[in-house]
Amino acid sequence: MSGVGGTSDYPFERWRTTVEEGWAGARSLEDAALRGAVEGAVAALDAGDLRVASPPAEPDGEWTTHAWVKEAILLYFRMHVSQPVHAGDLEFFDKVPVKRGLEAAGVRVVPPGVARYGSFLAKGVILMPGYVNIGARVGEDTMVDTWATVGSCAQVGARVHLSGGVGIGGVLEPPQAAPVVVEDDCFIGSRAVVVEGVRVCRGAVLGAGVVLTASTAIIDVRGAEPVESRGRVPAGAVVIPGHRPRKYGSATFGVPCALVIGTRRESTDRKTSLNDALREFGVSG
Repeated sequence: MSGVGGTSDYPFERWRTTVEEGWAGARSLEDAALRGAVEGAVAALDAGDLRVASPPAEPDGEWTTHAWVKEAILLYFRMHVSQPVHAGDLEFFDKVPVKRGLEAAGVRVVPPGVARYGSFLAKGVILMPGYVNIGARVGEDTMVDTWATVGSCAQVGARVHLSGGVGIGGVLEPPQAAPVVVEDDCFIGSRAVVVEGVRVCRGAVLGAGVVLTASTAIIDVRGAEPVESRGRVPAGAVVIPGHRPRKYGSATFGVPCALVIGTRRESTDRKTSLNDALREFGVSG
């Protein structure tokens, strides 16, 4: 079924039916089958064998959100109570444990970086003192830099660089809502924020301070006439923050938008040189 990360060793279809019944109230939280399906789904998320959203078969296709997987996460919260969690002398109080088995997975986590159980970090991921929430997926060789946050269920691709202080928003409810997607080989500049199911397509570069919500105007100014869209950054686009005037009552103010000012060149395709894509246009990362 769609949503599987490459293995058929799990009874996904049976779990899906059971979780949907539990979410609809047809099964109680004490139901053994429901508990097994919920625990199994979250374990499969943690292992990378299940994902909240699946990429399209074609580059221009749409991502598919698996609402039942988010329902399983929400039911997991209901089934667990907060307990003390210790890290040396530090004490926390939460329902979800931290991710384990990092060395075996080939993942580097720098203290006090935290990835929650039920998130997936692929081989080669470096998590600086940042945070990855349950349901999120981070692809191979991606850098989650200092104080960057990957919210619940966000899908971050391979060889991505999330610079310091980046906020990748999470979304659990409603379950059918699309998560934020940052596709392979993207560079997200310092303090950029991407929320509300926005999709940043493969190889795009966001300059420092870009804020993208579902309602943010993304204005492509590369051609003779500006082209406006929302919710999706084109593949390979170089984006900077912008403002445009809008009249409110008796005064005019600058409303934030995002400007597509250029396209990444082949010379900036390596992660180590992604900042060059910004420097070419006089933009900081």
